[in-house]
Amino acid sequence: MRRVVVTGLGILSPIGLTVEDYACALEEGRSGISWIEGFDVSQSNVKVAAQIKDFDPGQYMDRKEARRTARFVQLAIASATQAMKDSGLSEAGFDRERAGIIYGIGLGGMDVIEAQHSILMSKGPGRVSPFLIPMTIANMAPGVLAICFGFKGTNFTVSTACASSTNAIGESARLIRSGLLDVAMTGGSEATITPLALAGFANMTALSTNGPERACRPFDLKRDGFIMAEGSATLLLEEYEHATNRGAKIYAEIVGYGSTDDAFHITAPDENGDGAYRAMKMALEDARIQPQEIGYINAHGTSTPLNDMIETRAIKRLFGQREDLNISSTKSMHGHALGAAGALEAVASIIAIERSFVPPTINYEIPDPECDLNYTPNKARSKEINYALSNSFGFGGHNATLLFKKVR
Repeated sequence: MRRVVVTGLGILSPIGLTVEDYACALEEGRSGISWIEGFDVSQSNVKVAAQIKDFDPGQYMDRKEARRTARFVQLAIASATQAMKDSGLSEAGFDRERAGIIYGIGLGGMDVIEAQHSILMSKGPGRVSPFLIPMTIANMAPGVLAICFGFKGTNFTVSTACASSTNAIGESARLIRSGLLDVAMTGGSEATITPLALAGFANMTALSTNGPERACRPFDLKRDGFIMAEGSATLLLEEYEHATNRGAKIYAEIVGYGSTDDAFHITAPDENGDGAYRAMKMALEDARIQPQEIGYINAHGTSTPLNDMIETRAIKRLFGQREDLNISSTKSMHGHALGAAGALEAVASIIAIERSFVPPTINYEIPDPECDLNYTPNKARSKEINYALSNSFGFGGHNATLLFKKVR
């Protein structure tokens, strides 16, 4: 079977607008959660989010074009531009018909929909932008990236809620393994910190109502909901020999992928964690390794009462009560980026492997008897990691797990 390696990374997140800044923030345990800016939240009981600040789309695209592009696509262009530069692929040359783009998007251009709906109500249909549809549809992210970088192979969007970009990365790896692609640009993007999206999540009591300090506290007894985030991360994947023949830097190898569904409830996870367990087990079986070989799990870890407890049950079922197995939720720092969450966390897992440290779960203070594993509380830990798992679970019962390996 053809091997799949990661040769380029790019990221824009609430804790860093480059991979280097993101890595430093993860190691320092720095939070990107702050009071919401940009719209009035005085009537909402949720007033914080993990926002990207100081982002200038003009650094990555023509300013006129930027005005016709939704924020989630702007972020995707920026992280993909970083990843392409990092990979050195453009300078090396490649067969563009065997280069594809599979990208994860959860909600798409809600910011544009909300703004244009206001125009419709106040000024009438004649004033609605003719760019409304192409600005908002989820497939526009990989479509625009193909135009930007000339990738002419398979191109589609994966939309499986909060598992979207993890599924996108996994499906990209499958396409390379199968021989249909040599190169894949993959990851995810999301920018839905908007009044309507905030109200929707808040009214289903999914969000934390705390202030910025300790708002996101995965696995802690006092956790009360997740923190909405925006962000984008892009990974450049290549077939191993394609990468080594051009002398590419290799960050890690993707050796396992699992994808399941709970078939249980539209928003709540299966109370036994069976779908999550099977996704992780499938990833291990795909890689043909044993549970004891895993050194780190980047948990979905949303800081909601149900998710953290049920994910813990699934991990214990597969891995047992291992004190030497480090687990953490980097959402405690960068929030929950919905469809882009898995991509941000895949990059965090790769950084952990490459730089030999486990990112912490910050804001962890009061242990929950139902969550009794090693969550790497509050401070990063130095550790040589050969294999790392990254979990993502989404509404609709979607579960996805990626397994990364250190390449020596």
